[in-house]
Amino acid sequence: MSGPNPFGNAEQPDNPDNPDNPDNPDNRDGSGEPGGAGRSDAAASARIPTPRSSVEDTGRPLPDHVPQPLVLEHRVLKSLLGAWALAACSAEESVAVEEHLGGCGPCAEEALRLRDAVGLLHAEESLDLDPMLRSRVLERCLNRRPPRIPVPEWATPYDAETARLDALLQDIGDSEWHAPIRLRWYEGDDRVSRKTTVAGVLTHLMSVDGLVAVALGLDDPLFGVTPEERRTPESRTETFWKASHFPPTRAVRGPWREQSHAVIRTVSFAADPSGSAGRTRTSGQLSVPYGDFTLPLRDSMLDRAFECWVHAEDIAEAVDYPYEPPSPRHLNRMIDLAARLLPDSLAGRRRAGLAAPARGLVAAGAPGRTLRLEVEGAGGGEWLIALDSPGAVGSAEHEVAHVALDGVEFCRLAAGHVTPEEAAAGQDGDREAIHDVLYATASLSRM
Repeated sequence: MSGPNPFGNAEQPDNPDNPDNPDNPDNRDGSGEPGGAGRSDAAASARIPTPRSSVEDTGRPLPDHVPQPLVLEHRVLKSLLGAWALAACSAEESVAVEEHLGGCGPCAEEALRLRDAVGLLHAEESLDLDPMLRSRVLERCLNRRPPRIPVPEWATPYDAETARLDALLQDIGDSEWHAPIRLRWYEGDDRVSRKTTVAGVLTHLMSVDGLVAVALGLDDPLFGVTPEERRTPESRTETFWKASHFPPTRAVRGPWREQSHAVIRTVSFAADPSGSAGRTRTSGQLSVPYGDFTLPLRDSMLDRAFECWVHAEDIAEAVDYPYEPPSPRHLNRMIDLAARLLPDSLAGRRRAGLAAPARGLVAAGAPGRTLRLEVEGAGGGEWLIALDSPGAVGSAEHEVAHVALDGVEFCRLAAGHVTPEEAAAGQDGDREAIHDVLYATASLSRM
């Protein structure tokens, strides 16, 4: 009997085929002596199994996994219909449910109703935000708790239109700031235009808004230029463009945005602290010079809101983006401003020899020949336009002509974007008076 194994292992029997037995021929070297140093590599590799080849390495297509339908009871399959309609079942459960629906009419009808209900839960919606969303949110917030310093009513169109344009600018890409735009307006009876870019339009808005900013005591975006160069909207824009060493980019959005916010803050702080509706410390009568004419502050804010909307449409068209007209209440105020400016515009065209002379002298405040301007659609109304003198009063008893226009088309005519012939929808009465008023409307446009 042999002694105990010092390593605690069971003794190996004297089996000649045992790989650990020195008498095994595989454990001898080339001289026939025991040991593994000289055994052949082929014999060693023969005992090591080769790795299995993967089907991905063969180049053959992988087998498709076809889920096998589960064998489920009717009540279980019926309970799965809701999850199946929501696409929340596993592949095997879906196969089982669909197999069942092919042979069970009541379950098929229930599945159809559930699918329709799921469609209502996930209604298709546009990814673009509603442009009026900001206005609705602000209106609801302000209705719950009025602001300590409200924006004057006559400044709300400018606040709304600059906010809408800012939302549009936020969504456009870097390359779209260089999209070409052609500004259009009337000089006399001639339609003129100027080519620029999206960023160039925004610098134009900022430079002309600077007239209001300066009137309110704010910084002028134009500095280091002569008074003549910053006197009119046209000269201010041209000076701003020429002063830029490089074409303007999206970097102009920040200064324009800050300036529009500063204007709104300033007119809001100037409001009557008692909160009386429609009243301010200056009553909105602070004069804003435009070079050849001046406007009271309340009308100037409407003018800037109108131009902001018109040029926002230019930008939206250049970048192929939908853009809606202003709200009917704001659109009505813009139309009213244009209608109030028509007698002066008509008188200016007469002085330049571009309109027929007045039929007679009318004292200020007295009624005279009148054209009835009917503006249809949202924001529309009726205005009586005095024809013979800016100081005359329009009167229905002295009506000699009637013109009917769509509200948005009238504004586009006043912006110089359509011709008088394209804008007129209905005409009746004195043709000469109608022609003069339509061209006087187009003459309200400027760069």
